[in-house]
Amino acid sequence: MKKLNFLFVLFFLTCFSGITLAQGIGYFETEGYTRLFNGENLDGWKIPEGDNGHWSVIDGVIDYDALSEATGDKNLWTEKEYKDFVLHVEWRFKGYGDHLFPLPTILPNGEYLRDENGDIIEPLGPNSDSGILLKGVGQTNLWCWSVGSGELWSVRNDRSLPAEVRAAAVPSENADKPVGQWNALDITVKGNRITVVNNGIVVIDNALYPGLEVTGPLGLQHHGGINPETGKLRGASSLVQFRNIWIKKL
Repeated sequence: MKKLNFLFVLFFLTCFSGITLAQGIGYFETEGYTRLFNGENLDGWKIPEGDNGHWSVIDGVIDYDALSEATGDKNLWTEKEYKDFVLHVEWRFKGYGDHLFPLPTILPNGEYLRDENGDIIEPLGPNSDSGILLKGVGQTNLWCWSVGSGELWSVRNDRSLPAEVRAAAVPSENADKPVGQWNALDITVKGNRITVVNNGIVVIDNALYPGLEVTGPLGLQHHGGINPETGKLRGASSLVQFRNIWIKKL
């Protein structure tokens, strides 16, 4: 009976935990991954010059408050560069800015939901916004839009691309957990193809991403910041944390 109870608990944790048992430290080490974040400091990362501590490590996670004082690039980049890889990163939003933000609905074909007059329907809602930056030329979104995280913004919005390519940049479903809970994102980049798995669900499946056939650093995105007119955070600011960042070169 005790053995059966243990197996039931193991099954429950594996299937229903936000971070599955298969994604523990031992799994990554066994599978040949390299740790990109040591859980103690930002060694191995390029902190934006003039940031003044807004990218920091708190309680073992990378914490960002969207308030970097850097005058140029406010993103956090790896010191090393990568080409083809599988990247695992866990993330969560801590909260929202101080006001609502227009949140259009992205349809499966990549177009926006519109009203009878052809205007984009943009109901206001609370939003945080960040992303995983891919080698300085790409990004997979982390945000609060109804389409869910993993979206390939620049591909979906490139009207020069075929319709099927733009549609493939739209997540198949919203697999995000509620704000405050941890998510697990697994990103595979090989040549100009990208697959994104969000909390165990394939949301982007081998999509074409023109320009990814390069070598470059990976980044955690700054978004939003202070509105100089109000002195408050803009909507869609990066109130975000990251942990358990691992990479395996292909």
